[in-house]
Amino acid sequence: MSPVALPAVPGSEATAREIVQQPEIWRQVAADAVQLREAVDGFVGPLLARADLRVIITGAGTSAFVGQIAAPTLARVLNRRVYAVATTDIVSNPREYFAEDVPTLLVSIARSGRSPESVAATRLADERLSEVRHLILTCDPTGDLYLDHQTREQSMVVLMPDRANDEGFAMTSSFSSMLLSCLLILGHDDRSLVEALGGAAEDILTTWQGRIAALTERGYERVVYLGSGPLAGLARESALKLLELTAGRIVTYHDSALGFRHGPKAVVDDHTLVVVYISSDPYTRQYDLDIVAELRADRGADNVIAVAAEPIPPVLGDAWVLGGVAGVGDSFLAAAYVVVAQLLGLSFALHIGTTPDNPFPAGDVNRVVKGVTIHPLAVANASAKAIR
Repeated sequence: MSPVALPAVPGSEATAREIVQQPEIWRQVAADAVQLREAVDGFVGPLLARADLRVIITGAGTSAFVGQIAAPTLARVLNRRVYAVATTDIVSNPREYFAEDVPTLLVSIARSGRSPESVAATRLADERLSEVRHLILTCDPTGDLYLDHQTREQSMVVLMPDRANDEGFAMTSSFSSMLLSCLLILGHDDRSLVEALGGAAEDILTTWQGRIAALTERGYERVVYLGSGPLAGLARESALKLLELTAGRIVTYHDSALGFRHGPKAVVDDHTLVVVYISSDPYTRQYDLDIVAELRADRGADNVIAVAAEPIPPVLGDAWVLGGVAGVGDSFLAAAYVVVAQLLGLSFALHIGTTPDNPFPAGDVNRVVKGVTIHPLAVANASAKAIR
């Protein structure tokens, strides 16, 4: 396929490049997963053989959403307990999230590995748990998380391809690369599946730009993303991407297809766009289609976009259908679906005049979180004993 290009607008070059390059990087991630298979099996194989193993996938912000998307699928594939817990929750409440002292594989997801919580979460796991191993998926070989674990016997570090280490403010290549790496390394390294996802993403990039740009011209002030199961995590990532790239000037929300009716539906007004990610699971898909039908009846079909891997019933109207990925599981499908959200975020940002590569030039929100103090748990433990 010929190279894809997005409009070259000053202040958006890095973000545009990093969205477009994803299919190529995914193919490299898949090739790397094959090369790493023996080493990975040697590291996690003995752990996965244990019926009492607990897997926790952790990260902060977008990296945490990788776990939310991957965990349901990996729990089924591995037949083990797999949880997604953000580092921000672990660091603030380690006694709760590590209350059960069982053999644990802590899978840390981090673009830079420089966020204070990244290393703190792994150290708290070492402190609280008697048996823990660390699998680190990161993009930066100079980050604290990489440097802290690369030589440790109880750790394995997997580095993403160089170009996955995004230069732009918002995580794009890094997110999708670490998601696929997590699924391929802990699940099955299926290069044909990744090739199909890459083809679908390339089709989005080459043929969907016009329809996405048209949406941004309609004057929407709010955008809601809905998804079920693993795609609920994708809805969270999609909402954050638009919020970041527009510097908060477009209000975003996320929920599950069923959860949205329980109050959050109140966010929808005449200036709201709703994007529903349709599950590939035949049972789950019914609930996604129900909310599409309901919202289109209430707000009009033009204001409710259904993104799907296969056509939806004609009575519900049209869907934005990705080619070549029918039947692909939702956790994998999220890698292709997210390209739609990334393009929407970029298009909205350019329309309202923010600079996507640096939406917060004053530094009030940072690419790598600053200002976090990691408090010693030993001091807190002593205080708790004194209170008792």
